[in-house]
Amino acid sequence: MGNVIVPALLGLLVLVAGGGCVCVVWAARGGPRWVRAVASVTLAAGEVLRRSDKHGRRGLKGTSGEE
Repeated sequence: MGNVIVPALLGLLVLVAGGGCVCVVWAARGGPRWVRAVASVTLAAGEVLRRSDKHGRRGLKGTSGEE
């Protein structure tokens, strides 16, 4: 039972993310109000993830071994 839950949640996450991307494109072409709302939420979530990633990588600059 536990082996089914994780793939199902990942699949649901992929569907939600894909739906959000579709709404962003549709909103850019002048979609209805609910599409623009979903697009705004999607873009805000992406910005939050982008900022959290930058904070997480702050100490890793210059550690690639290249000189």
